[in-house]
Amino acid sequence: MSILKDSQAFKIILVKLFNDILEYEENVLSTSEFKDLTNNDIHVISAIGMNTKKNMSMIAKELAVTIGTLTISINGLVRKGYVIKERSEKDKRVVFVNLSKKGEKAFIKNEELYDAMVNSMIEGLDDMELDILMSALRKVNTWIKKKMD
Repeated sequence: MSILKDSQAFKIILVKLFNDILEYEENVLSTSEFKDLTNNDIHVISAIGMNTKKNMSMIAKELAVTIGTLTISINGLVRKGYVIKERSEKDKRVVFVNLSKKGEKAFIKNEELYDAMVNSMIEGLDDMELDILMSALRKVNTWIKKKMD
């Protein structure tokens, strides 16, 4: 197979994989106790993480969104009962967020979903194949990060 054909096949599977992951994540959530969450909500919950208290700037930077965009998402998650907001005692302008118990359950559910997906992907790979896969994924991630800066 030529490099051009390989490139086209790779592009097709990469785009399909990305879309399928999002659809799968959405389907799992829509049939669970977390059906009120969007994919965006889950990404915000993941960025907050377990047993942490992060300020809005940290999360916005991690998600590559503005504080205003994040505020809208966080306020929705507070209303749904997944996130707790609190102002800093030292500087009232600073808002910290952390997950509620409900938010922690959603975080764990999403982690289980991704753990199962990763395990199925690497199952049966030998060390060399795993190294090649990791290298390819890092290259794609590095390229994306450079384009976002």
